[in-house]
Amino acid sequence: MLLVNIDYIPGKEFEVLGMAKGTVVQSKNFGKDFMAGMKTLVGGEITGYTEMLNEARQIAVKRMVDEAEALGADAVVNIRYGSSAVMQGAAEVIAYGTAVRFK
Repeated sequence: MLLVNIDYIPGKEFEVLGMAKGTVVQSKNFGKDFMAGMKTLVGGEITGYTEMLNEARQIAVKRMVDEAEALGADAVVNIRYGSSAVMQGAAEVIAYGTAVRFK
């Protein structure tokens, strides 16, 4: 599955199948949350949260690809990511794009 964040693929013609999306709501665990709180006292990157969001993006992309494959897609173009806080300690990550089939 070809994944690109532009709205075309040079040299390829394709038909649009529809939107493909994947979403996940990920929460931090107590240990990482405690360490993150300590890190805010001295500053710097909070690696526990960085890892959590990277994992959430990977899950969201996998779900988007699964949805695109179910549509019969060869690629997903114009991929975008979004995130938002759902509640204290939990974030939603969404990956979405246009599923296409090559002609």
